[in-house]
Amino acid sequence: MSKVNTRRHDLERNKLSKEKEKPSQSILSKHLKRIYPIGLQRSGSSISSLSSLSLSLSQNSNDSSLTDSTTPLNQKISRALRLIAPSERREAPWAKTVQQQSQDTSTGELRRCNWITKNSDKVYVAFHDECWGVPVYDDNQLFELLAMSGMLMDYNWTEILKRRELYREAFGGFDPNFVAKMGETEITDIASNKAIMLTECRVRCILDNAKCILKIVREFGSFGSYMWGYVNHKPVINRYRYPRNVPLRTPKAEAVSKDLLKHGFRLVGPVIVYSFMQAAGLTIDHLVDCYRYSECVSLAERPWRHI
Repeated sequence: MSKVNTRRHDLERNKLSKEKEKPSQSILSKHLKRIYPIGLQRSGSSISSLSSLSLSLSQNSNDSSLTDSTTPLNQKISRALRLIAPSERREAPWAKTVQQQSQDTSTGELRRCNWITKNSDKVYVAFHDECWGVPVYDDNQLFELLAMSGMLMDYNWTEILKRRELYREAFGGFDPNFVAKMGETEITDIASNKAIMLTECRVRCILDNAKCILKIVREFGSFGSYMWGYVNHKPVINRYRYPRNVPLRTPKAEAVSKDLLKHGFRLVGPVIVYSFMQAAGLTIDHLVDCYRYSECVSLAERPWRHI
């Protein structure tokens, strides 16, 4: 009887021991199923399966504790789960590189697009730093940028920007309602102003475009809504590294140009339209190592950008 009792006691003790081990095994299996799609093999132990998991995760991690045999099993599971947790947002490798490249290590100065040089005029640098690529939604501001982009037929950005305040004064802050009502006297005055340096033909183009904008407003609610509709109300974010990669025109600009011409606009060829889209932030063409790139992208991704 003593042998029978001893054997029964041993069986009960083994049974209790196995029951205590079951919860930890089930918990381990539950966690591993979330992160290891192959599942646990019956022939392998929990440690060997976790080692396989650690090996696959080590390609994306520098945490040596995952493969360290001395690390407790529960800590390995916890660290493995943290690595692949869906709630954790990882910064893209290129984003970190861009941030590092946005500052010139030799001089400590902010790095700008390559077409901004030491010889660039201050007004042009300010336009690059404060305006170019910033999303614009106001009708008056869009009208102003469209008019200035049209002036690129005769001048460069620096020459245009130096006379920007004169243009604003002459065209009433580029209010389409004001410009559309201008008569022959105003046209002659502006065309004869040597400081403004706009021919009568160019002045009439701006007046005609103001009238077209008013028609657009009646049809679409606003000129901004009409223009941003071409890009689904979200700026096109490009990732150009070199000036040679930045196009002069795109298929989208050609489509916009064609539609603007259909609505009666003037001085809106594909190259002019693309310059306008760049200036108004409809497309972001700052080079990726320019410090303004990340700033303009952040503005473009604002959840309240349509307001």
